[in-house]
Amino acid sequence: MRTSIAFLLVASTLAGCTTPAARVDDPARGLSAVNEPVVTRTEYAIDLAAPDGSLPPSEQARLDAWYKGLELGYGDVVYVDGPYAAYGRGDVARVTGKYGLLVSDGAPVTPNAIAPGALRVVVSRTRATVPGCPNWSRPASPDHQNRQISNTGCAINGNLAAMVAHPGDLVYGREGDPLVDGLTASKAIQVYRTAKPTGDGGLKEVNTKKGGN
Repeated sequence: MRTSIAFLLVASTLAGCTTPAARVDDPARGLSAVNEPVVTRTEYAIDLAAPDGSLPPSEQARLDAWYKGLELGYGDVVYVDGPYAAYGRGDVARVTGKYGLLVSDGAPVTPNAIAPGALRVVVSRTRATVPGCPNWSRPASPDHQNRQISNTGCAINGNLAAMVAHPGDLVYGREGDPLVDGLTASKAIQVYRTAKPTGDGGLKEVNTKKGGN
């Protein structure tokens, strides 16, 4: 009888120390960071009057003011759409060139029809952010389910999202050039390997006295 009672006491003690079962599908228990960059794309559009297929100076000034309001810059993609796109493309390109950008071929789908005698300029802008960071929603320890800390990935992925030149590259990347010159690709490595160490010539004598005496 004593043995049975002791066994029950040990069993109840162990039961009190158990932790809730960990979810198998919990992303925080994997190797990939839960806090990852999210890429969003937004299209801005403006319709300009081009009665004869070209933009009059007043419409070019209107386009320029619209660009300034959008703070057009590197990473934005500009398109020209509509029946008069081929004719007014040069005028749009001249205004766009002031911002260091070129007009790209094609155009994304935009709502509403383009009025006769007009063309549509579309600016496509992508941004990468890591939402919810910094994330200290859970204490770093103790964690009996062996999960990542809640802030894992915020620093490195936040820096990546801030520094990437074209956020769209995080989604589908770019195709490589079929013509690759191995010597050109390894030139920087060769220069690094053949460069003389900074201390190759020994330490220079430095006079710290005023006047050099």
